[in-house]
Amino acid sequence: MNELYSIGDVARRTGLSVSAIRFYADEGVVTPTGLTGGGFRQYDVHAIARLELVRTLRDLGAGLDDIRRVLGAETTLHDLAVTHLRLVEDQLRQFRARSAVLRTIVRQHTTTEQVSLMHKLVSMSDDDRDRLIGEFWDFVTDGLDVHPGYVEQLHSKRPHLPEEPSTEQLEAWIELAEIVRDLEFRTALRDFLHRTFGTEQGRLMASPEMMARVERHRKLLLEAQASQQAGVPADSPQARDIAERVAADSARLVTAMTGDHGHDVEKARRGIIDFDRNGRSAQTLAKSTGLRLLTKYHSLVATINGTPKPDPERAAAVREWMAAALRQGPSVG
Repeated sequence: MNELYSIGDVARRTGLSVSAIRFYADEGVVTPTGLTGGGFRQYDVHAIARLELVRTLRDLGAGLDDIRRVLGAETTLHDLAVTHLRLVEDQLRQFRARSAVLRTIVRQHTTTEQVSLMHKLVSMSDDDRDRLIGEFWDFVTDGLDVHPGYVEQLHSKRPHLPEEPSTEQLEAWIELAEIVRDLEFRTALRDFLHRTFGTEQGRLMASPEMMARVERHRKLLLEAQASQQAGVPADSPQARDIAERVAADSARLVTAMTGDHGHDVEKARRGIIDFDRNGRSAQTLAKSTGLRLLTKYHSLVATINGTPKPDPERAAAVREWMAAALRQGPSVG
């Protein structure tokens, strides 16, 4: 025998209010299984199960029409879930964007116009973001007399905001979008590149051959960094071998860049051994406004892309590790 339950019992079982159960009955979503002699509504276990499903779907944001289609088998629960998952994910993206804007407002003295701009920035499409960065590099590299491959390499350093960015990534995008639109920032970086590559030596530095040499040297430094972070002792043969190879490659790189054949391996070794993270290297970096601007750009792009950011402290630690290795004597390799 199919037992029937009063509307009060159904309310207790489903967690719905009596008025809500009546509403769903009046709307034809879940009708009573039967009526008592006094006209009171009653529901069987199947109707109760349908009401529990209705409550769950409503909590997940489904509308009455969607629920009717599911209960009437006009659509599947899976299809409804797919549709509403998209809606929920869109809402989450919007909340993250709003959170990034609000955090930026809290940290800064933001004007009404800036708030409007920030909202537009986080709402940009992928094409809009790509266009903004493209226009930035077009301006910065305009008239730069170097090999096209170097200009192409600069243009390739672009942010790619993921479909589900974190608040940190959105905040980095807001800051990046603001600085690439800033005329003072764009002009200072353009002037730096034109000064750096406006000479014969500068154009040589941007040649494909030199770019390949620089890339090889970068990979050597990454090898040194990986070994240092892995805990390889600075007084080990492995550390000395890596440091010696870095020194030798540094000598070749400087000679190729400057034509100074007096910059031999021993001079390169001495340059590494005498490294002082609080001295000469820090001062050199501080003198170059353009280099700081370029580092700022790359740091924000790295945050947006979820890749490692330039880390002067980590680089200094690797230099100190190589200096300690070279102080042990020549390589045994």
